[in-house]
Amino acid sequence: MPESLRRLSSLVAALSPREHGFAYFDPDAARAQLQAQQHRAQRSQKLRRSRGYGRLSGWIIPAKDLSDVAGMPTTLGNRSRTYMATETDPFLLRCLRQGAIIPGKTLAPELGLTAYTEPVGLPHPDNPTLPGHTPGGSSGGAAVMVARGLVRAAHASDGGGSIRIPAACTGIVGYKPPHDTGNANPVAQGFLAGTLTDSAYVNNVTVPARVPRLRVGVLIEPVHAEVEVSEHMLSAVDRAASALSKAGHDVMMVRRPYGDAPFAAFHDILSLRSVKVTGEASPLVSWLRDRGSRIGEHRKEAVITEFMSVKSQVLRAWDVDVLLSPMLAFDPPPIGYFRAMSPESDFYAQTQWTPWATMFNMAGLGALVFPFENIRTPIHVGALRVSPAQLFGVAATLYGDSDRRITL
Repeated sequence: MPESLRRLSSLVAALSPREHGFAYFDPDAARAQLQAQQHRAQRSQKLRRSRGYGRLSGWIIPAKDLSDVAGMPTTLGNRSRTYMATETDPFLLRCLRQGAIIPGKTLAPELGLTAYTEPVGLPHPDNPTLPGHTPGGSSGGAAVMVARGLVRAAHASDGGGSIRIPAACTGIVGYKPPHDTGNANPVAQGFLAGTLTDSAYVNNVTVPARVPRLRVGVLIEPVHAEVEVSEHMLSAVDRAASALSKAGHDVMMVRRPYGDAPFAAFHDILSLRSVKVTGEASPLVSWLRDRGSRIGEHRKEAVITEFMSVKSQVLRAWDVDVLLSPMLAFDPPPIGYFRAMSPESDFYAQTQWTPWATMFNMAGLGALVFPFENIRTPIHVGALRVSPAQLFGVAATLYGDSDRRITL
């Protein structure tokens, strides 16, 4: 067994699932993956070159428990939905072919439909940087293990902030890459990582030594819900804007780019996607499913059209290259805070907490969250007219030493 896997096994054994974030952990499967990769590499150097095998060699990257890994159970965030996967998700299969080891599955809420991680019939992971409080969601288990230092990176997905929200909650780095929004798809696959350097590496982004002079829009006005934003979140954005200005960028304030229609469309899209859910479900998922069943074909066509228009609306509204904003309106609340509400209130309260996140899912644009100065002041930078490399370059200007982990 490699030393890194032996170390992980030892650490996991000493922690509870609430502390380590695994829904399922299987070091034997990880060893089998490593042996298969080594055998494949020995058989064919050509295979290594053609498929990029080895780029992630040595990386232990757990999979989010909404995606399948052959031979491992998938719960979809609800114990009663558990099934044994026979195939591996294409994104995760690429990771394996590049040398990554997947030792298990990370805790996620039911079907990934909440910004907090409290799966049905499974442990609710605790925030290691703010005990007793949510680590965010839906990639909450992944964030817990990265923030605790069990792994350098973990697989995550983002359909409304689900990579970036947990990163903001736990003081780590989360990048939602640009993605295809065809047929109103809000979901991108990606990773959570402990440092900016690790995030760039697993996302296959080369951070430039310098970036050109850019136009940076600063947005502090909440986009998708009315909420009073905590002063320390606003102050962090203000200081980050000043730092970018001193670095030579053109910094300007911008306003909310559109009215209420885009988020209403997003709400309807989530509801429509929930109609396919069968069996008993959490109150929130049941509410979304019931709501979706009442949306007619005419409204369905209208919400897809509205959803698909968000990118053009944002680009028309803002003549800037990069958007700087808070990620959270206030600190991560206690575990159970949202779940104690009625489903409708729960949904709106989550939106108040994260009113900037979903815009980048609808627009299909890349966005990056990282702790600025300390873990209580995460900031959000979005790529409107820059490449992923340039977005990481902007982040590096603010992050400082890209290899350091920022702590309290």
